[in-house]
Amino acid sequence: MWWIVVLSPKPALACVCFVVSSTLGLTGQQDADVARAQQAYETLDFRTVIPAARRALAKPNLPVADRIVAWELLGFTYGVLDSNVQAVSAFRNLIFLDPDREPDAIRVTPRITSLYASALGQVLVVRSVRIDSSTFIGGSATMPVRFSLSRPGRVVMRVQGEGQRARVDSIGVVDGETTLHWNLMDLDSVLVPPGMYEVVLDARFGADQYSARRSFEVRHQPVDTIPHLTNHPDRDTLPELTQPDRDWKPLGLATLYTAFASGASLALENTTLGSPARREIGGVAFVAIVTGFVMSLKKPDPISVPGNVLYNQLLREDLARLNADRAADNEVRRRQTYVTIVPLPRPGGL
Repeated sequence: MWWIVVLSPKPALACVCFVVSSTLGLTGQQDADVARAQQAYETLDFRTVIPAARRALAKPNLPVADRIVAWELLGFTYGVLDSNVQAVSAFRNLIFLDPDREPDAIRVTPRITSLYASALGQVLVVRSVRIDSSTFIGGSATMPVRFSLSRPGRVVMRVQGEGQRARVDSIGVVDGETTLHWNLMDLDSVLVPPGMYEVVLDARFGADQYSARRSFEVRHQPVDTIPHLTNHPDRDTLPELTQPDRDWKPLGLATLYTAFASGASLALENTTLGSPARREIGGVAFVAIVTGFVMSLKKPDPISVPGNVLYNQLLREDLARLNADRAADNEVRRRQTYVTIVPLPRPGGL
């Protein structure tokens, strides 16, 4: 919500061009004096801006958002009127209310930027406080809190909320951007319960001191366990039995033995046996060959494969070891908690 201000070399002939951001407009129920000061500034009635803004700031119950607008209007108005001391003073009060607010160097004149920078260099404030959204297992990581100081100073970080109130980290003299961490543990090294928390950054150097606050939510979620394995994840079992090929050996033996027996019987035959004996020999030979053929057609029984049996035994032992490791890991996981950090917006959008 900053203006583009163009000044001629002579203040009496000053020409002011301004761009009013929508955030400086009437949002909600704005104080009447703040609205009057803003309207006067937009019409270049700078002599009206100052008393209207001062009247607004004198009200003890003036909302913070209106106070920011009023000090901002005073800073720009005094800058336009070449009242540098008053402009710097107004910007100092603005910075204390909203340290992250600063003029856009592209949209405002170097003069306004210089006056604001001068005011910023005279105060100690904590700026650009940032808590990132993150999820991790409680105790395995920390929550970083990033911020910067306008001037060198010492910083102490405290966390309060859900029955917790403790100093959790500190750092010596720092200048510029830095990061502090909180492991989400209480003074007894126990993970803090879920709920709303607030981090407080106390900066101090000499007589100057400033506190910045940011709210965030801590959420808990159980850590998932690992399922039990029914099969080895990397290897497959091998068949322990195999079906042998069909064996024609019984038919071959029956045929061979029948041929030998028939030949021997015919060689030893005497003339007194006659043809009936040959018929009996033929019948026995036929029965023997049929029996051998039937035995050969019979499906052979499966046989064991010793190498595969040993391999499967080793695989089962390895699977049992993996499941034992998973069971031990699950015992640890049941005692763990996923922690999610959710930063909350600043009150009033500041």
